[in-house]
Order: sequence, then structure tokens, then C-alpha cells
Amino acid sequence: MEQIKIFMQLLKSSFRDLAPIIIVIAFFQTVIIQQVPENLFSIVAGLSIVAVGLAVFIQGLETGIFPLGENLANEFARKGSLFWLLLFSFLIGFSTTIAEPALIAIADRAEIISQGRIDSFWLRITVAFSVGMAILIGVLRILLGHPVHWYIIIGYIIVVTITFFAPPEIVGLAYDSGGVTTSTVTVPLVTALGIGLASSIKGRNPVIDGFGLIAFASLTPMIFVQLYGILVYFSDEITTKTISSQLPLETVTYSEHEPHWIVELIFNLFGVIKDVAPILAVIIFFQYFVIKRPVPHKKKVFAGIILVISGLYGFIVGLDIGLFPLGETMAIQLTQSGSILLIYIFGFLVGFATTMAEPALIAVALKAQEVSEGKINDFILRFFVATGVAIGIALGCYRIVAGDSIHYYIIGGYIFVILLTYFAPRYIIPIAYDSGGVTTSTVTVPLVTALGLGLASNIPGRNPLVDGFGLIAFASLFPMITVMGYGILAETFLKKQREVKR
Repeated sequence: MEQIKIFMQLLKSSFRDLAPIIIVIAFFQTVIIQQVPENLFSIVAGLSIVAVGLAVFIQGLETGIFPLGENLANEFARKGSLFWLLLFSFLIGFSTTIAEPALIAIADRAEIISQGRIDSFWLRITVAFSVGMAILIGVLRILLGHPVHWYIIIGYIIVVTITFFAPPEIVGLAYDSGGVTTSTVTVPLVTALGIGLASSIKGRNPVIDGFGLIAFASLTPMIFVQLYGILVYFSDEITTKTISSQLPLETVTYSEHEPHWIVELIFNLFGVIKDVAPILAVIIFFQYFVIKRPVPHKKKVFAGIILVISGLYGFIVGLDIGLFPLGETMAIQLTQSGSILLIYIFGFLVGFATTMAEPALIAVALKAQEVSEGKINDFILRFFVATGVAIGIALGCYRIVAGDSIHYYIIGGYIFVILLTYFAPRYIIPIAYDSGGVTTSTVTVPLVTALGLGLASNIPGRNPLVDGFGLIAFASLFPMITVMGYGILAETFLKKQREVKR
């Protein structure tokens, strides 16, 4: 009975997370566009499957995966074994990212649009490896006590430098890869690891030193995916001219392949099992061969693993049926409406509404309020993050419409972030960097990505591969600016209050 109550709460939360998207889209469909989507039934069915799948997936994580992972993180922090701690950090980063639902969705989409030149599996391996390296470096930074912003600034310089050598087809995807790595699976484990380490080491501050791992996990994929793109495109004999500027998007529906839909579903299920396997392998290896203790509550853990696989499978099926077609339909309708302003308003509202209800952001904001002893208000922090995401997506839509190169916007944004870093209070900087990573959820990413690809496919002269990706990068960049702005405003207000009391 207790597990059923927990599941019903999670299901309620999943539908709550979807509610802002549904409200915004319903408003635009009925009031602005005044059209009902032809595939309304399949969209509703897909959204329902996404909500149920996400609830089952999270219950499985909380029942079986998270307790084991958090226990291992605490054990390593107490033992103080540097080698095993760093190896664990790398493998946790790698294994959680390879199974990240949002990354799976984006990688599969990139393979379709690039006509197979970008391989979905190797793209995910590249991103997962980069996140593993990011968590390893981030943990080492906590142990050494170095300021997080020096690492981030150096990382930005590397990203910008590589951008000038990377093929244009990979740049937007690389920037987006930084945003999709830190979501449902990764954030809770990584945040717990960072704060746990900072709390257990003398001389470390959980606010200043504990946060920042998410920022590393968002930064390094931009570097590694661009390097992957250089390798793929510069070693390929086929020139970039072979990619059509008006490549149609494929919307995968199981009705299109009715004779083989059962085989396809079974094949996808085995794919999900393969995706979850690395997490299980890492945890079991460290549990039995390093910690040398049996897995506690084996039946509960096994049930959790089954729930994780089932939930992730349902989530991916729901994306194909509901969210991707929905985003593409909205993009087509908005481009045909004749009003460019509507595209920007839609992007802004979707960004704000989905971010305010983002579970990972709520968790991080509450933790930030707790460890900052009230200096940071969780609701105000979420408001500033959501505003940053809304501005980012609206500006990203403008970039697609205008046909501008993404790297000029991102470079300008990074320069602004670096400047703000010198003025922002120290306690807000790691949280601001992390905020860019927790805004892009498993629900938001597919819809926003489909919107970008849909716009690039329906605006003359745009290339889906070059112009379609990048909205997630904008959604990850601007919260860093708005949150540091919030920190500067809050600190100024506190100083004035102190002066008045004197």
C-alpha cells in the first residue's frame, strides 16, 4: 500500500510537470492558432505514457538505484580513498548519462536528421565519457578547495576556441549536449555527491564548494562533442553539401510499421535494458568488490531496477508518439501563422512554465536555501532561473528565424557570464553555474528540441542540422546570467538593510 501511495504521488507530480506545457499549448491552439491538431488522440496518448513512464522511472530510481548510489558516495567520502573515489565519480557520471532519457531522445533525433553521419550510440558514448571526466574533475576540485569559477572560465575559453574549428553541423548539437546531460538520472546523485563531500571535509563550505558538479557536467560535453564532430565530418569523404537544407523531419509512429511493430517494441525494450546496464554494473562492482558488502534489501532493489527499465521504456515510447509530434506540429503552425512575434512569445511561455515546475530545479533550490541558511530564497531563485530559460528560448527562436550563427550568441553570453562572475557574491556563483544544467528536463528537452527542428525545417533557407539545434544551449546559458544578477541584487539589498540598521 505504501508503494502504491508513493507511485500515485509521483504520477501526480508527473502530470503536474506536464500541466504547464499543456496549458500553454492549449492556449495557443484554441485562442491564437484556432486549430485542433489532426493527431490529437496520439498526442494525448503519448503525453499520458510519458507521465506514467516518468513516474515509474523515478519510483524505480528512489527504490533501487539512488539508495545504493548515495550509500556508496558516503562510504567513499568517509574512507578517504582518492583512487576509488575518483574512479567512482567517473563511472557514476558515465553510467547515469548513458541512460539519460533526454540524451537518448536527442541522440536518436540527431542521427535521423544527419542521415546517419552522426551515430546515436557514439554520440552518447562521447557525452557520457565527457560527463564522467567532468564529475571526476569536479570532485578533485572539491578535495583541493579550488574556486569553481576558474575551472568554468578556462572551460568556456576551450569551448569557444574549438567552436572556430568545428563543422557548423555539430556546433548547435554540441552546445545542446551540455544541457541534456543533467536531468532526471544525473542531478540527484551528483548533487548529493558534491554536497556530501564538501560537508565531510574540514575547511569546505557546502554552498561554495558543494555546488558546481552540475556545471562541470554541462560544460565538458560541449568540448567533447565538438571534437567528435571534427573527427566525423573531417574524416568523412562526403562533403557537408550533401545534406539538404530542407531535410524533412521523420515522426516515428508505430502505426507506420504495423507488420513489425511488436518486433520493434521488443527491440526497443532490449535497448533500454542495455542503457540501464552500465549504472547497475558500476554500483554492483563497487558494492561487492570495493566496499565488499552485500546489497541491502535485495528484493526492493531488484523491484526498483525493473521499475527503472519499465518507466524509461514507456517514457521513450511516449516521446515518439506524443511530445516530438506536438513540438513539430506547433512549429509548423506558428511558422504558417504569419506572425513571427507569436513564435517568440510561445518560446518564452513554454520556457518559463516548464522551468518553474522542473523537479530537479525545485530540489536544487530547496537545497540551496537550506545550506545557505536563508540567504537564498528557493522560490525567488526558481523565478530567476525560469526567467533566464524563457529569455534564452525566445532569443534562440529569434536566432533560427534570423538565420544567425549560434556561436556568436553563445560566445557573447559566456563573456557576460565571466564578467558577472567578478561582481556576483561567492556563494551564488556555483549555484548559478549549476542552474544552467538543471533547467533542461526530460519533459522540456524533447518539446523544445522538436520546436527548434520544426522551425528550421519550415523556414526557407534553414538547415535543421545547423540551425535546428541550439535552443537547449540558450536555455542553459541565460539562467546563469539571471541567477548571478539575482545574487548581486540580493547582496545590494542586504547591504542597504545593514546600513539602515546602523
